[in-house]
Amino acid sequence: MRDPDLPIRISLIAPNGRMGKAIANAVADDGRFAIDQDHADILVDFSAPDALRSSLDRAISAGVPILVGTTGLQPEHHAMIEDAAKRVAVIYAPNTSLGVNVLKDLVEQATARLGPDWDIEILEMHHRNKVDAPSGTALMLGQSAAKGRGATLQDLSRFDRISEHPHAREPGTIGYASLRGGSVAGEHVVILATEGERIELAHRADSRMIFARGALAAAAFLFGKPAGLYTMRDVIGSL
Repeated sequence: MRDPDLPIRISLIAPNGRMGKAIANAVADDGRFAIDQDHADILVDFSAPDALRSSLDRAISAGVPILVGTTGLQPEHHAMIEDAAKRVAVIYAPNTSLGVNVLKDLVEQATARLGPDWDIEILEMHHRNKVDAPSGTALMLGQSAAKGRGATLQDLSRFDRISEHPHAREPGTIGYASLRGGSVAGEHVVILATEGERIELAHRADSRMIFARGALAAAAFLFGKPAGLYTMRDVIGSL
């Protein structure tokens, strides 16, 4: 049995990526953790969708929990995650910021309380090299908004009004706008608009380190957990 006084060993699936480097820097400042690419207590995957199968297989083979922060996942990837969670502890978090995950709950509460005459629009901006659009966080917020309306993300989301829906805004739908430029770490604004008034629920990341610190909070939560699919809401509830 592992000595509880020893640091939690984290293995990074993509150590040379933006998030891999940020997490390594966060570990250097936090004595509860250590980077160990060979003997892991927790796997942390912020890589690419094509690498997910290999990452999950590694977690299952080693019998260790895994945090998946990769975005741009498709339904088949989510099915892989759900299957892996039957054998090891898994957190899937398209955004590990504690603030964004509180925002997620606020969006669901707001849309549940406001009627269908309140239009929902989600604006996100990231650095110029981000590939997926809308971002995984924007989709996560859209899912919360749809849940508040008693619907699914697929039911309400409209991603391309020019070719798919070139006319007036469809009542009750959720629209998305994706901006890319510079070195923006992440900005998300959920806009609720009706006649004569507007609510904006926003989160702006000034540094990638907020995601790294959230990832470490998730790793600490996962340590020693039985198999199952957990969320950042579980992490926040444990703090």
